[in-house]
Amino acid sequence: MVTFLALDFETANQESDSACAVAVVRVEGSRIVDRFDSLIRPPSSVFTFTWVHGIEWRHVEHAPPFAKVWPQLCALAEGAAFFVAHNAPFDRRVLGACTQRARVKPLDLPFVCTMQVARRQWGIRPTRLPDVCARLRIPLQHHDARSDAEACAKIMIAALEQNPQVVADLGKRRVARARTT
Repeated sequence: MVTFLALDFETANQESDSACAVAVVRVEGSRIVDRFDSLIRPPSSVFTFTWVHGIEWRHVEHAPPFAKVWPQLCALAEGAAFFVAHNAPFDRRVLGACTQRARVKPLDLPFVCTMQVARRQWGIRPTRLPDVCARLRIPLQHHDARSDAEACAKIMIAALEQNPQVVADLGKRRVARARTT
């Protein structure tokens, strides 16, 4: 039985440490067993992505900073094998920048990208989260961190149910690609 975490961040601006919302969904086997989401007070009050997610400084002004949210995220990660995220390099970068700024130890978990999973498993293109969710009939309120994280969890569950080797196959492709470059 595989245990993983689906992760989604929303950011206030182009700075990687500007997370203003986070959601984590814990999956054990093929069941969602826990969820956590929170607004986060970013280090700056500059918001340029409000048009994307609707979050403004006034919504997060009194929210906890990332360092206060981190222990709850770590608690959910106990025994998890990996993170999944849609466009995983973005969420991995945000997580790294936030843990660095907060001076907390990052979790040593690999990331699996559900965009890559959707392309490889079902040949879905384009692979924006709304497109993948529409194809798999997964409800989505896009750019709501909780909804996005839950959708990623459901994408990965569907992929693993169809092909339990999907994670190993993606890992092999990364290793092979690294050897050829």
